[in-house]
Order: sequence, then structure tokens, then C-alpha cells
Amino acid sequence: MRFDNFEFEASFGFSAQLKNSDMPEIAFAGRSNVGKSSLLNKLLNRKSLARVSSVPGKTVTVNFYKGDGVRLVDLPGYGYAKVGKDEKKRWAVLMEHYFASDRDIRLVVQLVDMRRPPTKDDLDMIRYLRYNNFKFIVVMTKSDKLNKTDYSRRAESAKEELRGLGAAAVIPFSAISGDGADEIRSEIEDAVK
Repeated sequence: MRFDNFEFEASFGFSAQLKNSDMPEIAFAGRSNVGKSSLLNKLLNRKSLARVSSVPGKTVTVNFYKGDGVRLVDLPGYGYAKVGKDEKKRWAVLMEHYFASDRDIRLVVQLVDMRRPPTKDDLDMIRYLRYNNFKFIVVMTKSDKLNKTDYSRRAESAKEELRGLGAAAVIPFSAISGDGADEIRSEIEDAVK
């Protein structure tokens, strides 16, 4: 698969706008500010295809990137407290509709900040994926922000925190160095085959 061949296709803010799925999709989910856009840019070898912001809650739409017979789908971040109730409700409806509609979702890449244990929202999302039989991997972002000792400690703790939750793989990732990117690409390619 040519990861550098992907292009932005469309962005939708309301569930009624979502088009029917006509090819395999790889969805990217996680808390606001966990690094979904940075991960996408690194996987696609692009600097700014997916918009990166230092302000949480900037991805408020479902963003589609198309390439090589597959779509990568950047979902709105969850768990951001400084958003009004109506906006949170719109996000929830959009996310639920995305997952409940008849789409060819081959893999969900669930992002969790490696620096701390998964939040309640992270665990709820993982349980949702497992309960609904979605194949998913957990990508532990921001691994470069930990020193070697903390990295090793968090990697071991994560195994225990995520044990029995059904992840096909748990992959530490750095958007700075690219560590973990090849493993994630490999998981995506396997899911699309």
C-alpha cells in the first residue's frame, strides 16, 4: 500500500451528511489532543494533510482520506470538557451513526496517551469496540515524552491495564521519531487484505 498516496477527500459534521461506505475503512479514535492528526500525518509521510492543533477539541468532524482502495477516517476526539452540551451531543450522535451504519470498517486504531493510564472514556471506547466486535489496535501516543525508565514502566503497566480487553496489538508510537509507525502501517495493510 502506498501511504504517501492518500489525499483529503471530505469532511462531515452531521450524521445525515455521511455518505455510504463503498470501500474498506480504517478509523482513528481517541481523546481530544491525543495526537490523531499527528499520527495520520506521520503514517502518510505528510507534514500537514491532517490539521494539527495544540488546542483540544479541534477535530469536530469526521474526516475522510482516500488512497489505494481504502479510506482512513479521522473521528472527532472525545472527552474534552470545554465543549458545550449541544456540541458533545452532536459529536456523540455523529460517532454512534458512523459506527452503527453499514460501513466496511476493517480496523479501528484506538489512541491512548502513553504517559498515563487509559481514562474512563478510553476504556469505555475500547469496551464499545470489543462489545460490537470491531477489530482494533491500541496505539500509545506521545511515547517520546517519556524517559527510558518511565517508558518501560508505562509499557509494562499498559499490558496490565489493557489485558483481556481484546486489542489485536498495543503499539507505542512517537510522532516525532516515527517509532511504531511501520507496525501501525503493517496492521492497516493486514486489515485491508
